[in-house]
Amino acid sequence: MTIAEERTAGCPVDHGGGRCPVTDIDLWDFDMFQRQDHHEVLARLRETDPGIHWIDEGDKGSGYWAVTRHDHLKEVNRRADVFSSAHSGTQMRDPETRLNVSGIETDQIMIDMDPPRHTRYRKLVNRGFTPRMINLLEDYLQNRTDIILDAVTEQGRCDFVSDISAELPLQAIAEMMGIPIEDRASVFDWTNALVGGEDPDFVKSREDTLQAAADLFNYSHRLQTERRSTPSDDIVTTLLSADIDGQALSEIEFDMFFLLLCVAGNETTRNSITRGMMAFFDFGEQWEKFVADPDRHMETAVEEILRWATPVIYFRRQALSDHDIGGVKIAEGDKVIIWHMAANRDPRAFEDPWRFDIERTPNDHVSFGGGGPHYCLGASLARMEIRIMFREIARRMPDIRLAGDPAYLRSNFIGGVKRLPVAYTPSPSYRTAPLHRLGAAAGASGTVGYGGQTERPQDPK
Repeated sequence: MTIAEERTAGCPVDHGGGRCPVTDIDLWDFDMFQRQDHHEVLARLRETDPGIHWIDEGDKGSGYWAVTRHDHLKEVNRRADVFSSAHSGTQMRDPETRLNVSGIETDQIMIDMDPPRHTRYRKLVNRGFTPRMINLLEDYLQNRTDIILDAVTEQGRCDFVSDISAELPLQAIAEMMGIPIEDRASVFDWTNALVGGEDPDFVKSREDTLQAAADLFNYSHRLQTERRSTPSDDIVTTLLSADIDGQALSEIEFDMFFLLLCVAGNETTRNSITRGMMAFFDFGEQWEKFVADPDRHMETAVEEILRWATPVIYFRRQALSDHDIGGVKIAEGDKVIIWHMAANRDPRAFEDPWRFDIERTPNDHVSFGGGGPHYCLGASLARMEIRIMFREIARRMPDIRLAGDPAYLRSNFIGGVKRLPVAYTPSPSYRTAPLHRLGAAAGASGTVGYGGQTERPQDPK
């Protein structure tokens, strides 16, 4: 019997003649994810030995191996020579089906590439994500955070998602790419449509998703045209002029990078900040500890927020050759789904994983991918945004609290929160003056770099 035949015979674990406890699992149940019931299902997969199970998708797909344990997931991520991102992309939906939904082909976006093509592409786009480039953003993002909170502090209540957590990632992308700030609402809507394809709040039909992708690509083309004719001090110009071994980004490669940055840089950080705040609501003693001394707890708190949030729930890989993980034989051509959410709650890797602990150390979470060539390019930027935002919330809204029920995204891919009503004691606005932006998007400001130094406002008396 071949490995593939053994796999299709059922679960590889001998249950003593009893029924496999994971045969009824359906991770295509978007309503289950919206209800937040998926944690229990993923835990059943993870805690039933050996933690890797074959899931029959019926008419929804070819079937796949569900990888749910921390060590197993890291092995898949680090063996890009065996587990391909390019073969069938990184989405659970099979490529021929996915094309009918988004219109985006596999192997055209960086997360759907394998080395050596991925290596070349990453070297090119990394020009915009060097430590120097990211550090130059900090003053500007601090200024934007002050302005974001200025807009809501006097009200005493707001929607945390639309008014706070969504704003900073959007404005960071706008600054990095030289996008006019007033266009950030369009980027917000387009990315919501792309990741919320199964949520009727964002998408009513397949045409809505296709239109969002088309609008985002058209916007990218306009950016390219403007920067080629008028270079500026932003990532667009940097990427268009980047040259590695005599090669630069093609037009379609730039479009795909722009799409990836808008989705990954917006949806993931937004939901990390939102779910981090929700964790503080659920573990009030942790918020009190953080508010009392944010600087002392900041480094470990940011990592725990990332572990807890796990904004990208899964990624797909395709086996290029037979491979054994944890005693399970995976056959060449098999579909493999790595569940980051399950791995970040693995008791083998984290003591008391369902406790939100801002002093947790070590904290080897896999929210950025767990190593390997696909480790998140924007990890430093995400950490910076989370740090700046929570420091200022602790400073200006120390008694922030939940003021209604959260609304969750209907998705098995992004752990999204659509709405989160909050309340807090009103306080005066700082009336923060905005820093100058980079020249291209905001007019000829004459500034060089991301914003420059500015004096922070003091607490109003």
